[in-house]
Amino acid sequence: MVHRDATLVSMEGLSCPACGEEELLSGVPHADIIEVSCEPCGQKWHRDPHALPNCDRCDGNDMEGAVKAVVEKSRGSQLSIVATQVVYLCRDCDETILASYRIGRSPLMPAELPTT
Repeated sequence: MVHRDATLVSMEGLSCPACGEEELLSGVPHADIIEVSCEPCGQKWHRDPHALPNCDRCDGNDMEGAVKAVVEKSRGSQLSIVATQVVYLCRDCDETILASYRIGRSPLMPAELPTT
């Protein structure tokens, strides 16, 4: 539990998708979502405490958050990460991707990169 702005928010079983931190997380409720912040790395994301997505392949609910890069073409052939977003990957179907992600915690790259 984290106490912030006179509100208790349960953070059990939650880890930062950017750095893996599990303890120094704080959350502030906003209507039906919680804005979660990681103190060590500064990553912020929204979490719906009532609904984590199910896997679209196996319909399982053992999901883990990861940071994915939003990439745009900047100059010439140079690509730049302009933002990041939290995506949820299935611990069964995406086991190889998650294992690699956990080692470096670098943002996942999009499946298709911009060409124009």
